[in-house]
Amino acid sequence: MKKKSLMAQNNLVRAGVMGGNDGILSVAGIIIGVAGAGQSLTAVMLSGFAGTLAGMVSMAMGEYVSVESSRDAQDRARKEESKVLEQDYNKEFNFVKDKYQADGISAQMALQATKEMMAKDPLETMVRERFGFSLNSKVSAGGAAIVSFFAFPTGAAFPMTLMGLAKPEWRIVATFLAVLVALLITGYLAAVINGANRVRGALRNLVAGILTMAVTLAIGSLFR
Repeated sequence: MKKKSLMAQNNLVRAGVMGGNDGILSVAGIIIGVAGAGQSLTAVMLSGFAGTLAGMVSMAMGEYVSVESSRDAQDRARKEESKVLEQDYNKEFNFVKDKYQADGISAQMALQATKEMMAKDPLETMVRERFGFSLNSKVSAGGAAIVSFFAFPTGAAFPMTLMGLAKPEWRIVATFLAVLVALLITGYLAAVINGANRVRGALRNLVAGILTMAVTLAIGSLFR
């Protein structure tokens, strides 16, 4: 039960971090592009607000559809493996045993491990070994959608606040630099949650931010 709860919590944390990250990056790109076109602060803020509303709905629906799609895949795998186990249990048993041996486990240990897992929960074992995910992973699609819905504007508020408070001649530069720092942090946090290389995750997010804001600024400048 604790493991299931932890997995669900991690998914919500992931949705929150990614939603906040997208809010920072997407809205920063929008307002820097509009500011680069020489528009008034009112126009810049209005574009940022519109982008925030669109992003909130987009992120929430994206999370919901993604989690529901994963759940559909789990249901399909459960049905397929249930049928196969009934028709040819020995074949599935040997599949797991041979897979472990191919991974370098001795024949005796592979046989013992397979016996124990198949005796405890053959369906869970087969779905995990054949499809790579757990049937015991219960993630709330609605919860992930709600977290993303509120995380996006939280992230979006950061570049919009900087743009609104900075002096006119420093608005773009101040927002650009501050957003890069924020993206380093969210990239690092995302890597921690996903178990990825933290430095690489932070730098990847930084590069994405630089490219996004540089492109929108360049396009906006064409309309001055």
